Amino acid sequence: MIPLRLRTQMNAYLNKYLTGESMDYKQIIGLYIPILIDQAFIVGLNLVNTAMISSSGVSAVSAVNMVDSLNLFLIHIFVAVATGGTVVVAQYKGSGNDQMVARATTGSIASVSMLSLVIGLLIIALHNPLLRLLFGSASAEVLDSAKVYLIGSGISFLGLAIVQAVCGALRGVGKSRASLALSLIMNLLYVLLNIVFITMLHMGVMGMTIAINIARFAGAACAIYYLFKMDETMHLRIRDMFHVPLTMLRKMMSIGLPFAAEQMFFNGGKLLTQVFIVSLGTYAIATNAIASVLTGVLQIPAAALSLTIVTVVGQCIGRGNIEDARKFVRSFLWIASFLLVLTGIILMPFYHLLVGLFDPPGEIVDDIFWVLLMTAIVQVPLWAMSFILPSALRAAGDSRFTSISSMLSMWLFRVILGYLLGITAGWGIMGVWIAMNGEWGVRGAIFLWRFRGKKWYEHKLI
Repeated sequence: MIPLRLRTQMNAYLNKYLTGESMDYKQIIGLYIPILIDQAFIVGLNLVNTAMISSSGVSAVSAVNMVDSLNLFLIHIFVAVATGGTVVVAQYKGSGNDQMVARATTGSIASVSMLSLVIGLLIIALHNPLLRLLFGSASAEVLDSAKVYLIGSGISFLGLAIVQAVCGALRGVGKSRASLALSLIMNLLYVLLNIVFITMLHMGVMGMTIAINIARFAGAACAIYYLFKMDETMHLRIRDMFHVPLTMLRKMMSIGLPFAAEQMFFNGGKLLTQVFIVSLGTYAIATNAIASVLTGVLQIPAAALSLTIVTVVGQCIGRGNIEDARKFVRSFLWIASFLLVLTGIILMPFYHLLVGLFDPPGEIVDDIFWVLLMTAIVQVPLWAMSFILPSALRAAGDSRFTSISSMLSMWLFRVILGYLLGITAGWGIMGVWIAMNGEWGVRGAIFLWRFRGKKWYEHKLI
């Protein structure tokens, strides 16, 4: 039992920083906890999957990491449009217009599904020239595995897109528990199938490819069934997906398209950085892959906040309450930085245990450690400004400024500086990560300046 005095102090703190006219701390925590669990499972399962594919050798983990850098570039395009749907749904929910909430939900699913289908077909048709263009310097063994995984990923995009669109809409109306359940179904099934195909049947990259397709389309089937058959509050009909008003699509695209353009340029920069890393050799690719997964583990609680803030700010703006939006954003920034300190203190002492899951070559263990330690320190003051703030600004409709700023900082600092430090100066993988961490600071400073002004909340979305 928590002592009465401590419980009273906690309630006073939560009321002061996480309660306003738009919502109270119980509602915010109710949104956050399922998203936190979802993020923990996604990152944790990604860690397990990377560890399993590592058992198939350095070439297999390198191939998956290379293709995933391209996948992220493509997936974030339709996820960006789904985010536009989340913002519109959240603002209509805040304004109390349930009929428009339903229309925004069906519009989001329809548009995201079509976009993902087109992207998936293109990636399947162009897989050979894409791999030669981006990763031509990789070994033949790595490229053969990458080809299998890339084609399989393209097939699975439609399933993933449906899940993302449905989960985004559910988060927009505050149903983060339902979103969590759907995400867990897809991701747990993915891990279980990987255990069967990779660990038991020793199918390597082909096994992972089969698993990801079964999991994503099973998740999509569950998402559609829940939304149209089990949910009793939104009153959706499948035929509504084929009659989406153009005005609704324009509202979603006003958020989604700038964000999609940002994600294309942003992840394009990350993809180009991956090309730098490929030129450094297979060990550098593996170092980057393992360090990225472990960094994701450190950022789980903070990343969940960046998703939660979209619903919180979206509903505040929908109600026209700017002061609540400002208050919650400031609180989320401090909480995110505190959580980054906490996760670093808890997890860094267990570094050798964590990295041992991947069974990496002894030559790269120290490199992974120094990359991870640097990031764990630097992210405390910089990460929240760089990721919480743009989510909040976008939820208020300030998508164009946010996207342009992110694109410019990515290419001017992370890409160019990463090449200069990693390749020209010969600092290798550490140079690439120094540039990435530095870019967080530049981007965060721009967003903080924007947040202190008034223009970010003056957009009329609904």
